[in-house]
Amino acid sequence: MQRSTTSRSSGDLLADRRYDYAMFARAEGDLPAAADLLAQTLEIVPRWAPAWFALGEVEAAQGRRDEAIAAFREALAQDPSDALGAALALARLGVADIAAAMAPAYVAALFDQYAPRFDSALRAGLAYRGPEILHDAVARSCAMRGRDGTFTRMLDLGCGTGLAAEVFAPRVEVMDGVDLSPRMIDIARQKGIYRDLAVGDLAGFLGQQHAASADLVAAADVFVYLADLAPIARDSARVLVPGGLLAFTVETHPGEGVVLGAGLRYAHAEALVRAVVTGAGLDILLLEAVSTRNEADRPVPGLVVVAGRA
Repeated sequence: MQRSTTSRSSGDLLADRRYDYAMFARAEGDLPAAADLLAQTLEIVPRWAPAWFALGEVEAAQGRRDEAIAAFREALAQDPSDALGAALALARLGVADIAAAMAPAYVAALFDQYAPRFDSALRAGLAYRGPEILHDAVARSCAMRGRDGTFTRMLDLGCGTGLAAEVFAPRVEVMDGVDLSPRMIDIARQKGIYRDLAVGDLAGFLGQQHAASADLVAAADVFVYLADLAPIARDSARVLVPGGLLAFTVETHPGEGVVLGAGLRYAHAEALVRAVVTGAGLDILLLEAVSTRNEADRPVPGLVVVAGRA
C-alpha cells in the first residue's frame, strides 16, 4: 500500500497547485524539478506536513540522505500524530527507533484510505490468503489436540473489513473485533458477522476484556504493524480460557529480532516469535513457514502460529 498525501489540501490554492505539479514531476521521474516545486510550495505554506513529507521522499530518492532526514523531521514536527509515517521513513534511514516508529495515526490513516478497495486489492492484486491459512492451522491444531473445532467466543484483532471473520464464522458462536481504522470497521459492520466492533488499538481492546473470556484470539496479518509482540501475547493469554488458542500470522526474515522492511511492515525472526509466545505462558502447538501474500509477484516469507493456554 502506498501512502497518499495528494488528497490533503494546504488551504492555499497556489500552494496546492505547486504541490500537484511536484507530484506530476515526480511521477515523470524528474526528481530535481519535484524538489524545486516542493520547496516553492513550502515557501507559501511552511507548516504543511504533506509537502515536507513528499520532499523527504524526493530527496531520499535522489540519494540526498541529510536533506531527506531534515524534511522528514520537519514533517513530524508539523504533525506529531505522524499520520504520514515520517518516523517510519526516519527509521528506514537509520535515525529513529524502529520499535517506536509505527504511529497509530499512520496505521489508521493508511487503512482509512485503503478501505473501499481493501478486499479486492488484497485478494486479486496480492493473492492474499491469510484468513484461509490461519483457519487451516487452527483446524489442524484442534485435531492434534483431539478437541472440537468450534469456539464460543473469538476476538478478531485488527479485524479490518472482516475477511478473517468470513472464514471463521462457521466455527464461532460470538465474534468481537477491533481495528484502528473507522472506515474498515464500517465495512466490517455491514457484513453482519460480529456481535461487537470497536475502533481502537489492540492493547486497549484486550485490556478491556475480562480474564478467561474468549477461547480463540486471532490476528491475521496484523502483527506486521507491531514491533514488540510480547505485550499483546501476554494480554491474549490473559483473556483466553484454559485450552483456548491464540492464532496469528507474521512476516519473517532469516536474521535475528525484528526488522522494518521496505514495505513499511515489521518482519519477526522465528526465534523471536517462539520466545514471545512461550514467554506469555502459551504452548506452541503449530508453527510453520507460510506466505499469506505476494509482492511484485513473489511470495512474502511468513509464519503461521497457533499457541494454546494450558
